[in-house]
Amino acid sequence: MKKQFLLVLVVSVMAVSHVSAQQSKSFNSSDYTTAIGVKFYPGALTVKHFLNDAAALEGLAYFHRGLRVTGLYEIHYDINGVAGLKWYIGPGAHLGFFDNQYGGGVSVGVDGVLGLDYKFASAPINLSLDWQPSFEFAGEGDYNGFHSWGGFAIRYTL
Repeated sequence: MKKQFLLVLVVSVMAVSHVSAQQSKSFNSSDYTTAIGVKFYPGALTVKHFLNDAAALEGLAYFHRGLRVTGLYEIHYDINGVAGLKWYIGPGAHLGFFDNQYGGGVSVGVDGVLGLDYKFASAPINLSLDWQPSFEFAGEGDYNGFHSWGGFAIRYTL
């Protein structure tokens, strides 16, 4: 039920923003301000919002053994010769809540991110591929210590 609600919410936001975006700007740009979508491994909803040309905030909601919410501050750099492609790096933090079947409890940690971000010039689509190391300093069982996640995100740009 929770997943169905989130799916309906994401589709609704995408539909409303598509109408707004068509009225306000052209998709022939390689830049974007906000994007919403999914990230694979382990599986998350993602929202990315640029504060200026180089700095972005990304929020992730993972649904693996419970809920883990991650916030990242990303600094983007152009890659010369490839329009729409940037690389990024940045710090972040997370807070997780384990399901009772995994022992319950709360986890807290710090994160980093290093990746590539590509915005199609002719479509409202953004792709990213990244590595996200994290250190769990308060958590349950085998989740304490260093972890390394990565992901491939597909987002709809607003």
